[in-house]
Amino acid sequence: MAIFEWNDVKIDVDEDGFMEDPAQWDEKVALALASTEGVAELDENHWKMITYLRDYYAKFGIAPMIRKLCKETGFSLKQVYDMFPSGPAKGACKVAGLAKPTGCV
Repeated sequence: MAIFEWNDVKIDVDEDGFMEDPAQWDEKVALALASTEGVAELDENHWKMITYLRDYYAKFGIAPMIRKLCKETGFSLKQVYDMFPSGPAKGACKVAGLAKPTGCV
């Protein structure tokens, strides 16, 4: 287990940078994790995506399939990649504080 530090944020992460303890997640942590994914700031659309991912994960215990993610949020796949260049699984799920997805998101 590694420790990730950014400004005043300090969290335990796995070898891929995903949070070990999702209960530590908050908006500051999201900003810190976003910095590792090439996302300088989180705008309204980022937060819409993050909120959707967190709500879905809380309800079902997994990240949504990419088709469902796009349909439910109204974002095209291109828009998802524009917001999170490393993609919905690596970028968006990491920033949302979810566990590392095991399959396709």
